[in-house]
Amino acid sequence: MINKIAPSITAALAEVKDGSTVMIGGFGTAGIPNELIDGLIAQGAKDLVIVNNNAGNGESGLAALLKAGQVRKIICSFPRQADSQIFDALYRSGKLELELVPQGNLAERIRAAGAGIGAFFSPTGYGTELAKGKESREINGKFYVLEMPIYADVALIKAETGDRWGNLLYRKAARNFGPVMATAAKMTVATVHEIVELGALDPENIVTPGIFVSKIVKIDRVATQAGGFKKAA
Repeated sequence: MINKIAPSITAALAEVKDGSTVMIGGFGTAGIPNELIDGLIAQGAKDLVIVNNNAGNGESGLAALLKAGQVRKIICSFPRQADSQIFDALYRSGKLELELVPQGNLAERIRAAGAGIGAFFSPTGYGTELAKGKESREINGKFYVLEMPIYADVALIKAETGDRWGNLLYRKAARNFGPVMATAAKMTVATVHEIVELGALDPENIVTPGIFVSKIVKIDRVATQAGGFKKAA
């Protein structure tokens, strides 16, 4: 009997190893799997390469993981924001590597990994520092840069509903990078707010099929945040 429901976040993250490349879903603060990030901090894996759209906000979530000193490198599109002080301090002191990737290229590089695409040409970044060291080519009078897929050992994502086979539905903007990250990782762990019986999810509406999901963990709708309780996004 296939049952991907993990009894706890601790159990779900037990196999994450030092040096892993970890994709973390979320766009800004929407869809960030904070409970899984907290679990990763407690688990203690270090020397991680993190793939995310941002580089953390404030001192919770991804910022807390950076502050814990467990991250060697971050691959993202928007590392700096008004409250990205943890990233700023680590990067300026040389304690954190950064690979800056335009947002569309980031999404497509992740999607390419999941789709089995060896590489692709993108016009974004041509003629800039981001194209340094990369192959470029003129195609139909336009210049393109060769971009490589981004693969991961682990993807941590936040979903809304799942079943014991790992099929997932998402809530509005919390969907963002979750579906493509699930396809690009060797192991995907998802939190859900609701677990339903097999057959309760319309197959036509399933966003992430269970074949791409290793473990799911049910979490409360209300999550503890710094300063009190806050409804999860």
